[in-house]
Amino acid sequence: MEDCIFCRIINEEVPAKKVYEDSEFLVFADVNPQAPVHNLVIPKKHISNIMEIRDGEMLGRLFEVVQKVAQQEGIASDGFRVVNNCGENGGQTVDHLHFHLLGGRFMEWPPG
Repeated sequence: MEDCIFCRIINEEVPAKKVYEDSEFLVFADVNPQAPVHNLVIPKKHISNIMEIRDGEMLGRLFEVVQKVAQQEGIASDGFRVVNNCGENGGQTVDHLHFHLLGGRFMEWPPG
């Protein structure tokens, strides 16, 4: 989608600090980090939100990427948080499926 900021990042029309990339997924640093490690994990295929997922195997592969990046970023052993916001009331601000990977500090509860 040409008006989607994440699609524009995937197409390298908008710069981003890439953390991980393969043929199916991209992980990049959040521009407004809420933790010492705050990355966004996205599929390269445009999916608006979690309610549009039709490929459960893709979601499994996405979480394998989460594991790889958590190891790479040094947060796997101490723990981390994975967050998905869905829809306006859920706090989703970009209509492209994405998961926040946060770590590097203790995560408070409740989160919001």
